[in-house]
Amino acid sequence: MKKVIHKADSRGFADHGWLQANHSFSFASWNNPERVHFGALRVLNDDVIGPKMGFGTHSHDNMEIITIPLKGVLKHRDNMNDDWLAVHPGEVQVMSAGTGVQHSEINGAIDEHLSLFQIWVIPQKRNVEPRYDQKLFKSEDRKGQLQTLVTSFEDTDVESLKIHQDAKLSRIDLSKDETFIYQLKGKSHGVYAMLISGSVEIEGETLESRDAIGISETDNFNIIAKTDSELLFIEVPMINF
Repeated sequence: MKKVIHKADSRGFADHGWLQANHSFSFASWNNPERVHFGALRVLNDDVIGPKMGFGTHSHDNMEIITIPLKGVLKHRDNMNDDWLAVHPGEVQVMSAGTGVQHSEINGAIDEHLSLFQIWVIPQKRNVEPRYDQKLFKSEDRKGQLQTLVTSFEDTDVESLKIHQDAKLSRIDLSKDETFIYQLKGKSHGVYAMLISGSVEIEGETLESRDAIGISETDNFNIIAKTDSELLFIEVPMINF
C-alpha cells in the first residue's frame, strides 16, 4: 500500500477578499511540483465565496469538472443554454468541457457565504461534445454506507452522474466508532479521501477536518470514525500525465 498525507494546513491558500480558496493541488499562483495531481485527479479546490460574488464568464476545455456545494447556493450559467441554474447542498454538478465551454459561477445568496468543492478530473477522451448535468443525492442514503455520486459513462451504475473517465466519486457519513472498508475498483486505481468534517483513522493515519490521504497499490483500506465524520472519496486511475 502506498500512502500520501495532505494535512489541511499544507494546502495552497489564496485570499481574494470575496474568495477564500484552498488548493490541494497546484492551481493558479500556487505551484507545488510535488502536488500537481493524484493520478487523473488534477484539482480539488475548497472554496468559500462571498455573498453575490463569483467567477465571471471563463472558458474550459478537455476537463471533467465536478462541483459539490456544502453550504449556500451556487448559481451556474453557460453557453449550452443553462441559464443561472441553482445547485444546492446535497446536489452534485458535472460538466464535460470537451471541445470548449464558457460558463459563470456565482454565490446565489445575498447574505450567506457559499462553500463548495470543485474537482477537475483529466478525461480519457478528448474533444468530446460539451455537456452539463446535476442531481440531488439524499444525505440519509450515505449514513454508514457508500453513496456513489459520479462514475464513468461505461459504468453500469444508472443512479450516478457520468464523466469521461474511469473514476468514481462517492461520500459516506460515519457515526463515532463506526468502521468501513473501502474496496477499490482495482490496483491500477487510487483513492484520494478528503475528510469533510470530523476525525477518522485510516490505515493508522489520523485525519482531522479537511485533511486528506491518497491511497494506492492496494485492494482496500479500513476507516475508523473517532467522531461523527463525513468523507469524500475520489477514485481515479493512477496514470502518469
